[in-house]
Amino acid sequence: MLTVRLMTEQDQAYVMPRVRQFYASDAVDHAVPAEVLQQTFQQAVSDNPLITGFILEVDDEKAGYAYITHLYSSEAGPCIMIEELLIEPSMRGQGLGQAFFHWLFDAYPDTARFRLEVTPENPRAQALYERLGFVPLGYRQMIRER
Repeated sequence: MLTVRLMTEQDQAYVMPRVRQFYASDAVDHAVPAEVLQQTFQQAVSDNPLITGFILEVDDEKAGYAYITHLYSSEAGPCIMIEELLIEPSMRGQGLGQAFFHWLFDAYPDTARFRLEVTPENPRAQALYERLGFVPLGYRQMIRER
């Protein structure tokens, strides 16, 4: 059975190699500097109200991690962006991703919209998200980096 707990500073040795694994996978379509990945971890375990880190566990064994960010949409209201979700390769295909999302939906009942990004090169993740009720947006996101 999946349990989800808040990420702490003590999880750094577990999380950071998996963050690097995540950013080297088909889940991401661009490189991110190591210092930014480290800063994200630090913010996720701090008291920053905009980002939260979670550790996923099965029978006290770490099964993955997730980052979510909190935002407000003028179209919907309170939103959560699922920034990263990594399930240990040896534990994939056991319904843990689906269980995490059900936990997330229950843990944040006042959230009007859950949002995520998925690359076309990650069809297994896309199929899971569609089964959970996620639908593609009909427009492209644009960014401006500083």
